[in-house]
Amino acid sequence: MIKLAFTQEDFDIFTIEGLEPRMEALKTQIRPKFEMLGHELSPTLSAYIGDEMFTHIAKHARRKVNPPNDTWVAFSANKRGYKKLPHFQIGLFESHLFVWFAMIYEAPQKGVFAQELLKDPGHWLTSLPDHFVWSIDHMKPEAIKHADLNKEQFISMLERLRDVKKAELLCGIHIDRNDPLLADGQALIDHIEKTYHTLLPLYQQAQKASVLS
Repeated sequence: MIKLAFTQEDFDIFTIEGLEPRMEALKTQIRPKFEMLGHELSPTLSAYIGDEMFTHIAKHARRKVNPPNDTWVAFSANKRGYKKLPHFQIGLFESHLFVWFAMIYEAPQKGVFAQELLKDPGHWLTSLPDHFVWSIDHMKPEAIKHADLNKEQFISMLERLRDVKKAELLCGIHIDRNDPLLADGQALIDHIEKTYHTLLPLYQQAQKASVLS
């Protein structure tokens, strides 16, 4: 039986050479854990949002040569997909596990969403915990710590999201691969649920943008 915990071996998958060997390891080691996370978290997210949330596990089907540097499970209010919608993610790079609220470049309402946040950027800067992080590219492991983000930088990120077609914005947490929390499945789920509850206002603002756009 697969245990809902993430081990050093899980993160080491991203050092495996070759597309097929790495994909096989992701399928056998990581995908069952993502399925468990979906089973545990979809009902909670559905209750938070008031709409059914569906689980989408990355298949990396378009990759033909280069193996993926990360993998994820996403949650959205559409059974068929998530990339064009505001959504939540949990995933792994070699260095850490990430837990995101995400508006990636495929989302048509991201410009309206950015414009809504720009009406009161100070509110968002003071309403999120210092240990949260921001990303402007879901393909890269680097992130900006919320505590280090000043108002001018935040406004610049939002203006980029509004004006640049390929721009993205993600907010959430990173959990280092060596954090003991990853070995305790229930504690990890509790922590993710708490994180998503904190991110809920951002999701609700994105849903409002969907109506306005």
